[in-house]
Amino acid sequence: MKKTTLLTAGLIVSLTSGTLMAQDTLKILTWKGYAPKALVEKFEKQTGLKVEVTYSNNEEMVAKLRATRGAGFDIAQPSQDRISSVQAKYKIYKALDYSKINESAVITSMLDAVKKNTKVKNESFGVPHVYGTSGLIVNTKMAPNASDYSDLLNKQYDGKISYRLKRPTLIGVAFAKGGNPFEKYSDVSAYKALMEGVAADLIKAKPLAKNYYANGDALLELMRSGEVHVSMGWDNGGWKLHKENPDIDFVAPKSGALGWIDTFAIPAKAKNVEGAYKWINFMLEAKNAAYFTNKESYGTASKGANEFLNKEIKANFERSYSKADLDNINWYPPVPAKLEKIEGKLLDKVKASSSM
Repeated sequence: MKKTTLLTAGLIVSLTSGTLMAQDTLKILTWKGYAPKALVEKFEKQTGLKVEVTYSNNEEMVAKLRATRGAGFDIAQPSQDRISSVQAKYKIYKALDYSKINESAVITSMLDAVKKNTKVKNESFGVPHVYGTSGLIVNTKMAPNASDYSDLLNKQYDGKISYRLKRPTLIGVAFAKGGNPFEKYSDVSAYKALMEGVAADLIKAKPLAKNYYANGDALLELMRSGEVHVSMGWDNGGWKLHKENPDIDFVAPKSGALGWIDTFAIPAKAKNVEGAYKWINFMLEAKNAAYFTNKESYGTASKGANEFLNKEIKANFERSYSKADLDNINWYPPVPAKLEKIEGKLLDKVKASSSM
């Protein structure tokens, strides 16, 4: 009898010790650069928690959490369009308790978008953290009136246009035509009809384009050389060119820039859930978010971060995004597989049409 009691007591001590150790450690699965050393050290000092960071990407995050059924980490940072379909199938995340998030510190339009796009059965699974957009990169001296994706088809810029022949171009032109492709995701026929119209426009305007650029470096060279005045590209690329030549800049299109968001999500079997919420709120504090942006150049969903940005980086965001522009960003939702096939066929059709 005494022996059984001692064994039971020992087991209780062991389990309690393991639980306390888990609560003293915060295990983060994230992208490289998303947990800067200085912020990790600051958080550890403030909370007494020890932070362990594992770098990953969307595919690896899903694979790791699927293999453990949501165990092994307390925070993960998948892109918001990679959550709902995975959660519906594998249940690797916890539904979030937004009452534990300092929502007043978060840009409302971004939080609303992530709640909507990560929803499964009336529960949401993400909080916005890092974002970036694609829109127009314009030589404003040579093309001062270029302001929307429709200018990629504008005869006024004949021979001075470039873009990638990829799905963002289809989607951007669809928005500029007055449609909302994201709202048609649930109606395959309506989506196909909209995109067939976009493809027809791209084929008609194909002679106006200098080329379809292959990657970001190729686009930068086209803009630097003056061969191209209007292009579709990423915010950071436009800002890099602006630093070299003030006439070139990133422009948020009138119909809305296209945006991606990487989130905070809590794995289903996280052991330190309280610590996870502390990390989320810590990283969205204005000064901490600004430190991240100053270091990595990506924007965050922190409402007050701009106030603490370096002069040059702050100027980039203020030139390219008014509050209305930020609220007008079209955030990528999860893509149904059927639509990717439709887009692929249409892009092939545009590519195969008569040469430039």
